[in-house]
Amino acid sequence: MDRDTRMRRIWETIQDIPRGTVANYGQVAEIAGIPRGARQVAYALRHAPAGLGLPWHRVIRSSGKSAFDPNSRHFRMQRDRLIEEGVAVINGKVDMKKYRWEPQLDELLWKPSSSWDES
Repeated sequence: MDRDTRMRRIWETIQDIPRGTVANYGQVAEIAGIPRGARQVAYALRHAPAGLGLPWHRVIRSSGKSAFDPNSRHFRMQRDRLIEEGVAVINGKVDMKKYRWEPQLDELLWKPSSSWDES
């Protein structure tokens, strides 16, 4: 699988994360069909075109913490967007047992086709 295909799969997976839930980098990679690809998820997020409107704030570390420095603007933006969606962020951490996205198999298999699908 080439880099562009991996990035499209990652972006599609991130688009699928519902409001009020979060996913960790490894989980996004696994769902996108890229086992052990957590770093590729970070790369894809850094290089996503602004016009995609990705809900990037829903992707956090498996520990429930943001990947951003707590004193950074991006950390505050992520925290504020999650809180706005009803995700509790306590001491910079999200309760993964409560807010982790757990897609059902049929949700993944039968979702509508993405506009990014290859022809």
